[in-house]
Order: sequence, then C-alpha cells, then structure tokens
Amino acid sequence: MQDKIKLAAEFIKVKIEFKPRIALILGTGLNPFAEIVTKSTSIPYHEIPGFVSSTAPSHQGNLICGQIEGYPLLIMQGRYHYYEGYDLQTVTFPVRVLSELGIEILIVTNASGSLNKDLKPGDLVLIKDHINFMGNNPLIGTIDQTPGDRFPSLNDAYNEALRNLIHRIAADSNLPLPEGIYAVVSGPSLETRAECLMLQKMGADLVGMSTVPEVIVGVQCGLKIIGLSVVTNYSNIFHTQAHNQIEIRKNAAKAIDNIKKLIINLIRKLSEV
Repeated sequence: MQDKIKLAAEFIKVKIEFKPRIALILGTGLNPFAEIVTKSTSIPYHEIPGFVSSTAPSHQGNLICGQIEGYPLLIMQGRYHYYEGYDLQTVTFPVRVLSELGIEILIVTNASGSLNKDLKPGDLVLIKDHINFMGNNPLIGTIDQTPGDRFPSLNDAYNEALRNLIHRIAADSNLPLPEGIYAVVSGPSLETRAECLMLQKMGADLVGMSTVPEVIVGVQCGLKIIGLSVVTNYSNIFHTQAHNQIEIRKNAAKAIDNIKKLIINLIRKLSEV
C-alpha cells in the first residue's frame, strides 16, 4: 500500500504550490464551506491514483487545494463511506495520503442524528469520543509498509488540547459548541428506534455512518484530530416521523456559517504558533 500512497501524494504535490499543514474532510451538506477558499485548485478524486468515486448524496468528490486568509490547507469535498461498498482500507486511503503530504491536523466533519434531546437539528457539536459500532476496523488485515503502530491507542483520538482551543474560540465568537460522543454504524439504512435506544444507553449523543474509520487511521498516522458534527435530525427516540435526505441536507446547511467562523478563527490561532 505504501507505494500507492506515495504515488497519490506525488500526483497531488505536482498540482499544488505550497505545503499544507491542515486538512478538512467535509461531510453531508457541507460542500459550500469550500467556497471561502482562495487561490484554489480542484482535483476530482477520479484523477488521483488510488482514489475512487464518491457516490453519497451531496458529496462532490473533489480535493480542494488552496488558502484561507493566506494559510494553506487541503479540503476533501466529500468522503467515502463503508455503505457505498468500499472496504475500510479504501475509505481511509485518502487520510494516509494526506499524512504523506505532511498534514499535521485533520478536521473531520459529518452529519448526525441526535440521541440527546439537548442537541437539536442545526446544532454544531464538538466530538469528544466515539463508539465504533460498524463491526469492522480499517486496521484489520496483514501487516504492510504503512506507517504507524498496528495497535494505536485511541485514548486521545479527538485531541484534547485542540478541543480546548476550539472551545475558547467558540466562546470568544459567541458560538455555542456542546461536546458529544459519536456512535458510528454501517448504514445505509437509518437506525431503528430500538437501535437508537441501545446506543443512547451506551452513552452516545450522536449517531452517523462515517468519520470513525478516518479518525482511527489518522491516529495511527500521528495526526491531531478535531471532529465537528452537525445535527441534522432528532433520532426516532423522540418522534415517529420518517427521515429523508432533503431534511438532512437542509439542517446541515444551517451550521455552515458557524463552521466557517470556527475554522477561520482556528486557522488564525494555528498560524500564530
């Protein structure tokens, strides 16, 4: 795999004129965030060696290379999901490439259903921990030449120092930013009421179908990670209505402005150190 990682990284390096330190993965409904990037170059995933097509709704499938307020970064405009039929090694391959490119901080975003009545649709939540309920792990398999510990510790998967920093930024900006525990399931069917009640009793505040595999691989690669989740709907613990993708994307869009403020101010702080 290491040869494929290096091939993809070299392909991207030719396309960009700077060395980024931060990468951002945009989840469902969050593609408009990329509009604030200047001096940008867009590379479709299908052009990058080893990348595949993104088939999830609203995931455009582009790697955006550019700047925010003069600070270089990479943005994945959409991600891959296990439910698309890709194995978890394919789902997380871009994270390994980002690490090879020299990324130090990875910001992962997603859309989620709320298992906590206090976290309502449109809210932005800082992920403090996760529960992997996919029944799989991206590190399963034979040992190869990929860097990192085969048994990485996830005790600080969502970097505490960065969480403290982003809480201070949110407070200074008058932005509410509660923390929550994110549970991941395989999807693509949404969860039953019984499943939601089970996850809630296990301690989860949010449930979704992504992010955790990327975080696991990111930790293995030595990246510092921030997780931001947009609540797009209450789970059916709290109601009996069927969910739909239009509702989910509409509620995700409500958090765009807050995400922009947080990320821009985070970049300002990081550029000072």
